[in-house]
Amino acid sequence: MLTLYYAKGSSALAPHILLEEVGAEYAVHEVPIAKGANTEPAYLEINPKARVPALMTPNGVITENPAILTYIAATHPQAHMLPDTPFERAEADALCAYLCATAHVAFAHMQRGARWADSPEAHASMKAKVASNLRDCAKVVETHHLKGPWAMGDRYTFCDAYLFLMPRWMEKAGVDLSDYPKLAAHHDAMLHRPATLAVMAVHGI
Repeated sequence: MLTLYYAKGSSALAPHILLEEVGAEYAVHEVPIAKGANTEPAYLEINPKARVPALMTPNGVITENPAILTYIAATHPQAHMLPDTPFERAEADALCAYLCATAHVAFAHMQRGARWADSPEAHASMKAKVASNLRDCAKVVETHHLKGPWAMGDRYTFCDAYLFLMPRWMEKAGVDLSDYPKLAAHHDAMLHRPATLAVMAVHGI
């Protein structure tokens, strides 16, 4: 049994979708960040980083989306969520790393500026750059990472659940998804998958 710790509106949406896609036996536990639940001692024992998602496994807790997603894919081989070759696996890992370390961080500057600076002026300056930074990220993904119709080409893999988050970040930042037709098509295809729709209902989307 796996347990996913998540918060509505967070990037935990991605591993939740993948758990549903692979037919995993899992439970979910909501950690309402707005109420400070992520900083309570009980949750800090699970994830000292005070972030979501976290995945409780029979061997311990895994944090960080790229690691969680690859674990889910690797432990459910019957779902064929891992690319077939080492090079393709590296390409998928590279996309997840870019989403985690660059695109999501660019989006986080819109609401989480206090992580990087103290002054309101600095927060405002960071927020003003979010849309342009996300446009740059979208161009990189559209041009170099999205083979279409899925991220790795013809087959859905573990990184598609993560890529689904990017148009959501773009929308919140006021970036027009229609300027990126491959990303828009991927987003639309995700919205036609039963696993995506089932998880979105849980997250209240």
